[in-house]
Amino acid sequence: MKFVKMHGTGNDYVYVDLFREKAADPAKLAVEVSHRRFGIGGDGLILIKPRSDADAEMEMYNADGSMSEMCGNGLRCVAKYVHDHYARGKDDLKLMTGAGWRHAKIVGRDASGAAEKVRLDMGDPVWAGLRIPTTFDLPEVLDRKIEVAGETLSFSSVSMGNPHCVIYVDDVAAFPVERIGPLIETHPYFPRKVNVEFVQVLSKEEVIQRTWERGSGETWACGTGASAVAAVGMRLGRTGPRLTIHLTGGDLLLEYGGSGSVLMTGPAVEVFQGEWPGV
Repeated sequence: MKFVKMHGTGNDYVYVDLFREKAADPAKLAVEVSHRRFGIGGDGLILIKPRSDADAEMEMYNADGSMSEMCGNGLRCVAKYVHDHYARGKDDLKLMTGAGWRHAKIVGRDASGAAEKVRLDMGDPVWAGLRIPTTFDLPEVLDRKIEVAGETLSFSSVSMGNPHCVIYVDDVAAFPVERIGPLIETHPYFPRKVNVEFVQVLSKEEVIQRTWERGSGETWACGTGASAVAAVGMRLGRTGPRLTIHLTGGDLLLEYGGSGSVLMTGPAVEVFQGEWPGV
């Protein structure tokens, strides 16, 4: 089975082109290829699937084999791959995800014409507690309290196609993400688990983010998480409509005016191609 390794701001996945390849038992395959010692290494597996009504479909698996509805960094890479291999020169792409339709625009190309920067319409934030989902039957879950490891933290939740929990901290570099992240990921408040964003505000236009991603652990970036941070920041008045988010793997630009879609712009990079045996 041929594959491509790509990343968006360090959020790296193994991609398989199902226009040409086959991937039996993708949940098992995701666990095998994602292992950073015995596999290819990555935050998960993404299948690029043909559709008659779209440029492509993304099917995503976390490193533990669980499925996820949406990944912004992953979808930028899908857009790059489809553009470079099947729609060279096409600016606008229509893509299906587990969270529904998303639209991508190629906004930067290298000297060869290959895509290197992509803007995604990430869709409208979902604020209703039961739809995120959380156990809170409320129109929005903002600035609530959660107790973990003997600490009480303030959090806000939103869905950007998958569930997120945003927590503001004073010093994100020093915060014990590896200890607190998995406890919140599996907390009873979140029936389908949750991605957790730990955020340090530098200004209205700039924050630092670390993410504990359900099914994968701490990742170097999370596009849906960055979108959640932009949406929650606007809702709480902590940040403005145009936000640069510094992640471990690089920067993303988020735009959100308080209603409608969140727009995210960032890089998409092909690292290498290879062949995985036994599939």
